[in-house]
Amino acid sequence: MNLRQIEVFRAVMTTGSTTNAARLLHVSQPGISRLLRHFELQLGVALFERRNGRLVATPEAHTLQAEVEKVYRGVHHLQDVAAHLRFGDHATLRVLASANTGLQLVPRATARLLEGFAQSKVFFETLPTREIVKLLVAEEADVAITSAPLDHPALDVREIGQWTLWCALPSGHALAATRPFDVAGALRQRLVVYSPEAPQTRLIDQWLEQHDIARQVGVEVRSGYAACAMAAAGAGIAFVDDLSARAHGHGGLTFVKVPGAPQFSIYSVSNVNRPLSRLGQRFLQLAEEALRELQSTALGQRS
Repeated sequence: MNLRQIEVFRAVMTTGSTTNAARLLHVSQPGISRLLRHFELQLGVALFERRNGRLVATPEAHTLQAEVEKVYRGVHHLQDVAAHLRFGDHATLRVLASANTGLQLVPRATARLLEGFAQSKVFFETLPTREIVKLLVAEEADVAITSAPLDHPALDVREIGQWTLWCALPSGHALAATRPFDVAGALRQRLVVYSPEAPQTRLIDQWLEQHDIARQVGVEVRSGYAACAMAAAGAGIAFVDDLSARAHGHGGLTFVKVPGAPQFSIYSVSNVNRPLSRLGQRFLQLAEEALRELQSTALGQRS
């Protein structure tokens, strides 16, 4: 099996016929048909059934196509890297983030990175934890900044800072004036909650148990920023991370730091088998700096 055979097979699977595949590849249709037959003989497997002049892919062809697409993704990445080599030290960086670190932290670090590497290119996505792990392990991403601990033997996980818990109250809410902040009173309100595995959820459940309060759920969300939006609209009280609170601003909300709340880690994550480039290393330095700067600014009306 060679790359030309793979290219022709993929073109036929994609377009549905040898005629369309020939048009896509700018070659003759008989040449496509000959190469395809030779490919099937070489494999010893029928990839297509000929029915009334049409090609119908066999189950074996669909299985092979799934593997071919993996090859093409790898080739695409290789072409992308090769294209940037002509710029010398200019390169690409594939960055992943959790929902909260992707709001301000990663964008700020990225902007500063491009000031020093103006010809470089950053690919950026915010993804759920399981997808971050999957892409880093498969070496389809270079680095992630996440507030969720990732556990995999192929990953190098390092703490770069911590986030703190704040309570997001609709503007004018009576609890904003309590001194010290009435955590038990907040827990008796209708709450905006998260999925069961979220650290906020575990902590809220502990507090509810300690105060013997039945949880009153108004809405369940998947991110701190969404929780802020719900609280601002009056859907409930939200306990949010400070990164999401800073990104949301104060529109319709009062943020109050929760006394005695634990801090949770923020991590940089990369693949242990793929050392970071100079671009990646600089990005991590800038991410740590951006985090310190973000958290040095005031949030809320009091702490």
